[in-house]
Amino acid sequence: MSDQQIVFGLIILLFALFVWNRIRYDMVAFGTLAIASIVGVVPKEEVFSGFGHPAVIIVALVLVISRGLIYSGAVELITQQLSKFVKGITSQVVVMGSASALLSSIINNIAALAILMPTDIQLSKKAKRNPSSTLMPLSFASILGGMVTLIGTAPNVVIATYRGEALGTPYNMFDFAYVGLIVAVSGVAFISLIGWRFIPQSTGDQTTKKTLGELQYIANAKLLEDSTILDQRLSELTDLSDYDNVCILGVMRDGILFEGSVANLLLKQDDLLVLEGSVQNIDQFIVKTKTQYSAAGEREKEVGLQSLVEVVVPVEAMIVGRSAINVGLLAIKNTSLLGISRSGKNIVDNVRKTQIMAGDVLLIHGNSNEIDNVIEWMECLPLARRGLEIPERKKAWQAIIMFVLAIIISSMGYVYLPVALSAVIVLYLAFGIIPTREVYKSISWPVIILLGSMIPIGNALNDTGGAATIASAIISWTDGYSPIVVLIILLVVTMTLSDILNNVATVLIAAPISLDIAHRLSVNPDAFLMAVAVGASCAFLTPIGHQNNSLILGPGGYKFGDYWRLGLPLEIIVIAVGVPAILVFWPL
Repeated sequence: MSDQQIVFGLIILLFALFVWNRIRYDMVAFGTLAIASIVGVVPKEEVFSGFGHPAVIIVALVLVISRGLIYSGAVELITQQLSKFVKGITSQVVVMGSASALLSSIINNIAALAILMPTDIQLSKKAKRNPSSTLMPLSFASILGGMVTLIGTAPNVVIATYRGEALGTPYNMFDFAYVGLIVAVSGVAFISLIGWRFIPQSTGDQTTKKTLGELQYIANAKLLEDSTILDQRLSELTDLSDYDNVCILGVMRDGILFEGSVANLLLKQDDLLVLEGSVQNIDQFIVKTKTQYSAAGEREKEVGLQSLVEVVVPVEAMIVGRSAINVGLLAIKNTSLLGISRSGKNIVDNVRKTQIMAGDVLLIHGNSNEIDNVIEWMECLPLARRGLEIPERKKAWQAIIMFVLAIIISSMGYVYLPVALSAVIVLYLAFGIIPTREVYKSISWPVIILLGSMIPIGNALNDTGGAATIASAIISWTDGYSPIVVLIILLVVTMTLSDILNNVATVLIAAPISLDIAHRLSVNPDAFLMAVAVGASCAFLTPIGHQNNSLILGPGGYKFGDYWRLGLPLEIIVIAVGVPAILVFWPL
């Protein structure tokens, strides 16, 4: 068996395991790389070369900077203002979709969705609207926005660095904007005005039953020295608590619970308000009053005062495929799993023994001082943000200015992009914008493992002549057709692969094939590379093609077959506007 045949066999195995989706994609890629080295198709000196590749470094740096922008309050400055412009479902899709696309163009699109998803869910629930009507548009908009710049999505980083290796010069920060911006604007406009109506109305039907977060619980809110309700009488909070749909059961002071006729009780610092309501409503009340969740002491445990939070399970989370008992959630972390929401259905029986899946929404209950650490340990994302505080606007603007300056300097060619991004992180650490402990936590290591493993495999496909063989087959199948038709076919094939595979894996395999096709047709290779960049990013037909689609699966109550209803017309729009844009800005 020739080396080329071995590489083809390994890639077919890789595809099959990705589609099977029972083993985490990073482990699949790393295992395949190990096999490729053992059988000799990847030289031993190149096995780990992918982990030092500029594409891998840039992705890791962008993830850290994204966390820094969140920590500084820069993102909070944006999201706090969004609800003011939302009047109905159309305006919500327009406002949140536009914000998602814009944010995705400057930070990683997965981070952008994670930031905006809780706000979108809150807005839907406040309007008594099904979150499924807006979550899919939000996810798709974040994917579209990532196409605009080099750092918005991993496929753009890979394509840029691949071009540098193959043609001598990599793409710059805004080279993708010529096509990406047109596609993103067209796609978001379609989703906002028409597309959201294609989502089945029965999807995630949560209007007739309570979701996990709508069930009523009891929690503590501690008054701080800057709390807005300090020195007010309990009776004065009636309007505020009624507006947030929260019931104040009493006040705990010095270990004594005051309840019943305490309307005239003057609230003091360190008092504990005993609140009853949903997770979201209690959170909203605490943010508005500048109080904070209080850890439950032994006396407080008697009245059930501990914090609850809903979290969504990403694809790469350590808890995927395991149960709460398997990971020792209660035994090790002293945190209980109370319920699981999966595709709009609540699981509350034998919940601790239930195998957790990507996209699930979990309701966890534990000590409020430790709950954030538990969420990070589980590698999940909070849907209801706990203890939000007013952003430090000075640090927010510092973070924004540093990041923007780095982008400008690197775009002008004065400083190599990875070096410029590294300098931003150093400054973030020096100015206390991001804690040191958060730097490594910010990096999505499964994505890094995937990238570092797939790069040598992609190189092996090229080195053994596999890319040339596939390119020859495509040229043969399209013999007599215009290069424009071949470009469209390549775009469609790349889109299809991205719908069933990880987008990074897709671009690493499709990039060398597209370059070979361009050389054989004697046309501009940039046109075909851009087609791959667009196609690899546009995974709208399934929940497995892009991590953002998996993230909304549980919170939106979607089924596997719901995605194509909005995704298919959106992909047609992308082809309709993307191909002409490529031909104009990267002519054949």
